[in-house]
Amino acid sequence: WSAGRAARAAAALHGAGHRVVVTGSPAEKDLTAEVAGRHGLDLGGVTGDLHELAGVLAGARVVVTGNTGPMHLACAVGTPVVCAFAPVVPAERWRPYRVPHVLLGDQAAACAASRARDCPVDGHPCLDGVGDGELLAAVAGLLGPRP
Repeated sequence: WSAGRAARAAAALHGAGHRVVVTGSPAEKDLTAEVAGRHGLDLGGVTGDLHELAGVLAGARVVVTGNTGPMHLACAVGTPVVCAFAPVVPAERWRPYRVPHVLLGDQAAACAASRARDCPVDGHPCLDGVGDGELLAAVAGLLGPRP
């Protein structure tokens, strides 16, 4: 997701009653602050190593992430994943593995299989087009019914 879309997702999750925790490297502190905004706990630069990040991910009921290393780490610690999955790599090979998960995004978008690191399509439609309702439904589906 673009930073703006990720910030809207954090706000939507917060508005639906979820605790939002945003992680990132020390180099991403400005980005994590923007995404967390007033709606989440910003841990940008705080989880200094993979053990600390794994602890945060293991403590989550659901992780919302892109198709990045933290997605795979969430799977490794057994946490269900909602993944904004950019189709630049094939989902059947790189999707979350061995945990309940939901993939969000247009897997047939123009950037599919391009291996692009930056979106080659104006407006990032494959992921930024994912609506808040779709995100919230994915999270709710993985959490199951509330007591």
